[in-house]
Amino acid sequence: MRPIVIDHARRRAAVERLREVKGTLPTLTDLAQPDQSNPGPDLSGVDPDAPDAANLWRVHWYNDAARSARSSVPGHLVLPSELTGVEAPIVVLIGRRFPMIGAHKVLAAYGCLVPRLVTGQFDPARDRAVWPSTGNYCRGGVAISRILGCRGVAVLPAGMSRERFDWLRAWVSDPGDIIRTPGSESNVKEIYDRCAELARDPDNVILNQFSEFANYLIHYHCTGRAFDRVFRHLWTGHRGYRLAAFVSATGSAGTIAAGDFLKTLHQSRTVAVEALECPTLLCNGYGEHNIQGIGDKHIPLIHNVMNTDAVVGVSDRSSDALNHLFHSDVGRRYMTGRRRIDPELVREFDSIGISGLANILASIKLAKHFDLGPDDVVMTVATDGASLYDTERRAYEQRRYPYGFDEVNAGETFGRHLDAIADDHVLELGHAERKRIFNLGYYTWVEQQGISVDDFDRRQDQRFWQGLVDTIPAWDRLIDEFNDEVGHAPRRHVS
Repeated sequence: MRPIVIDHARRRAAVERLREVKGTLPTLTDLAQPDQSNPGPDLSGVDPDAPDAANLWRVHWYNDAARSARSSVPGHLVLPSELTGVEAPIVVLIGRRFPMIGAHKVLAAYGCLVPRLVTGQFDPARDRAVWPSTGNYCRGGVAISRILGCRGVAVLPAGMSRERFDWLRAWVSDPGDIIRTPGSESNVKEIYDRCAELARDPDNVILNQFSEFANYLIHYHCTGRAFDRVFRHLWTGHRGYRLAAFVSATGSAGTIAAGDFLKTLHQSRTVAVEALECPTLLCNGYGEHNIQGIGDKHIPLIHNVMNTDAVVGVSDRSSDALNHLFHSDVGRRYMTGRRRIDPELVREFDSIGISGLANILASIKLAKHFDLGPDDVVMTVATDGASLYDTERRAYEQRRYPYGFDEVNAGETFGRHLDAIADDHVLELGHAERKRIFNLGYYTWVEQQGISVDDFDRRQDQRFWQGLVDTIPAWDRLIDEFNDEVGHAPRRHVS
């Protein structure tokens, strides 16, 4: 993560490829503050789902619901107490509004590739981009690879939702570029093992979101600012609000970097979420679960553990049940009729996938644990939308309700998985607990992946993370210089 050119020849090849696709690269700040920075190309008439270089300028939180125009405030939902059962407002940012993949992981994919392009560490004409993932990150990587006209290889567990594989088949240039590894959500080591085999070919460039510090950096700068923008928007209508916590499933630990940004501004808590069926952070545990998108059984190298304040465990039984409740006709009628929940809000849950539901459940647990009141805002994220899990939902109903799902079943689901939420499996992290979780990463990164002990240990110091953040202006300048060489789209430089 040093913003200096490593290989001038490969960088020139990358410049030439951007000329061929008639594209330029947005800086980190262009994506963090799209309304205040370079306006980029004209996006009118550009399909947000097309592999068009112009869509790189839509890889931010400020797209409107149609993903065709820009919104002044990122898309979000404010969940009321009649739904959550807590006084604290729970605010959910909507990742479904990102282009091409309908999930915010395309931001991470862009963030991981652009440093390689501008420093000459990736040649789109020769190299293959390998994207290890549990589903959405590899889709984002494949989309950006296709824009650049290079091969993108998706590596993901075979047990992920069918919709992910359907999307990948439509976007890869070669079916062999979809690599299924054994297992499901929790089997991340199997992904690493396959990538180690692929790395033996020097033309394969592994862009491992779990260890690429660019993933941390782009979420700190872009996602953190997006959450701050939404909070300040809400604060103008309620001056008593304070930001109590940012809640995020760890996954690759990219998104949770936004918590570091928010803590510097608001002194908010940063809260990690994991599946109760695989309680790695909670108690060094292991297991299998179906909260798709939050791969676990290890501590990502880019997780700033020593700045994390709490861990919350959520059962996939709850997220699966609510995924079914919110997207069945019977469930929606029950919530709008019997529970008097705004029908428009219920429809908005089309924008919330399984991991988003888990984040909401964790936010409710946290609000109960800390006795948060009506002025204590809890913010969280829905990475993707419900449409990615249609087959999961149908399989759940066939398995759980083979004789049909009625209003009594809907009431039982709401009562068990929303009304009855308790503050169990919430762990506040003091120094000793942070050290325990930090030390767990040793076995993955030093023993298995060959990171030096010194490089592993220096991440305990917050000056390491601040040092990363301090490089953002230099990365922006390097991207600007790259675009100047591309030349066909003059840039307006912003100080």
